[in-house]
Amino acid sequence: MSLWAAVLLAAIVCVALKAVGYLIPARFLEAPRPARIADLLTVALLAALVAVQTLGAGQAVLIDARVPAVLVAAGLLAIRAPFLVVVAAAALVAALLRLAGWAA
Repeated sequence: MSLWAAVLLAAIVCVALKAVGYLIPARFLEAPRPARIADLLTVALLAALVAVQTLGAGQAVLIDARVPAVLVAAGLLAIRAPFLVVVAAAALVAALLRLAGWAA
């Protein structure tokens, strides 16, 4: 299968899934349980993405300057710092640790 065939197949599958979503009756989606599951699933997927991007290096787990940077960002978010301050502080921590030689 060529790359373009795979991309077209994936696009068709995505459109089909979206079309099936419109066929589900609204009363099923408006119930409290599906709404709660959707909210929790979003948070879980975002947490998994952060964990993979922070600790992942191919097929291995790697602890480097990204981990303290994410911890600093989490701490600043916990005290409700502005988002730009959080990003700048995390980048500064990672840059300083890499400058000090703690990088992968």
